[in-house]
Amino acid sequence: MRTSNVVRKTEETQISLELNLDGVGRSEIKTPLKFMNHMLENFSKHSRFDLKINASGDVEVDDHHLVEDLGICLGQALDKALDDKKGIARMGSCCVPMDDALAHVALDLSGRAYARVDIPFSEFKEAKLGDVSKEALPHFFDSFTSNGKLNLHITVDGVNDHHKVEACFKALAKALYEASRVIHGDTPSTKGVL
Repeated sequence: MRTSNVVRKTEETQISLELNLDGVGRSEIKTPLKFMNHMLENFSKHSRFDLKINASGDVEVDDHHLVEDLGICLGQALDKALDDKKGIARMGSCCVPMDDALAHVALDLSGRAYARVDIPFSEFKEAKLGDVSKEALPHFFDSFTSNGKLNLHITVDGVNDHHKVEACFKALAKALYEASRVIHGDTPSTKGVL
């Protein structure tokens, strides 16, 4: 089983996360940030990864610490569950429409962290999506990338900011499902290691 558990306790957040890459898309997400709960439930459903998160944090200060640490923990869990990455497809991409929004994600589970996240938020709308600040969301993807040790490119166009972000989470999920599938027995690299 390609599973992992991550626990992170800081002065700002407390997170317990369980991940199963060979699941069926079951999720149990408990954080004080309802918008992140919604996005992470979508991530689990469309990646078919089973995901359990119990998290709290200093959201009375703002949402930044908890959103960042959720990205850190999810990235660490992905890296742990992939282990030596032997036999995986390694690369994946997906284009997801959601009404007016169209998100494209391309990624490589290369072991080298790089994130390009292009989410053009409307400057004329609220600074938050539900209870999460818009500026925290690209940071979530960056923290996830750094700790998951993957190369990630996200671009999205559209009008509705909620649709844009949700399309990004769904496209990330589907691209990760594709990249993490075991398709052969060797390491998918001319170097012999990832």
